[in-house]
Amino acid sequence: MDRARRDRDVEGRARNARPRDGLGRPLPYGSPGVERQPEGVERPPEESLREAQRLLDAGLPFHAHEVLEDAWKACGDAGRGEERELWRGLAQLAVGLTHAARGNASGGARLLLRGADRIVPYGGGAEASAPGSYETGAARPGSDEGGASGPYGIDVDGLVRWARGLAERLGGGVDGGPGPGGDRSRGTGPAGGSGPGAVVVDPVVEAPRLTGR
Repeated sequence: MDRARRDRDVEGRARNARPRDGLGRPLPYGSPGVERQPEGVERPPEESLREAQRLLDAGLPFHAHEVLEDAWKACGDAGRGEERELWRGLAQLAVGLTHAARGNASGGARLLLRGADRIVPYGGGAEASAPGSYETGAARPGSDEGGASGPYGIDVDGLVRWARGLAERLGGGVDGGPGPGGDRSRGTGPAGGSGPGAVVVDPVVEAPRLTGR
């Protein structure tokens, strides 16, 4: 049995304890890494958004995805099943930014577009927004120029514009895409890498605002 199969968290659940860098890429055992978020934490929606935003602002979109993924998985138990696709889409946006920051432009664009499509129904008209209407250096979604258009003050419309605009700058996700074996969940975990000529983005500069508050 290999080392990864024996790893357990503090509650005895199987979890790969291999250290990871700030973008969630595995490092050799014994290397200093960035502490991951505890898995399976059930937070109130507002707390999930605050924690995910803190991590996004720190340039840690992979870790933000872990928080949003926990919120997605908790929807059924919390009686909020109608919100599952919203939180799943938010997690995919964070994963898309993770891919882009790793240099996997195609995989990042695909996940950004997929996440945007998932959250559109929770907004107030984002389908009509031009894909490139949000650019780096412009007011971020959720700033004074934006506003809450979804549950819990989530700026769904602004996030959709941001995701589609960034995907467009990354090349639209036409070629390639994330490989199999994502990190922790069905269709939200980062799996791609980087290559020669890849477009790399700064996760701090590109970090969106999740809410309009």
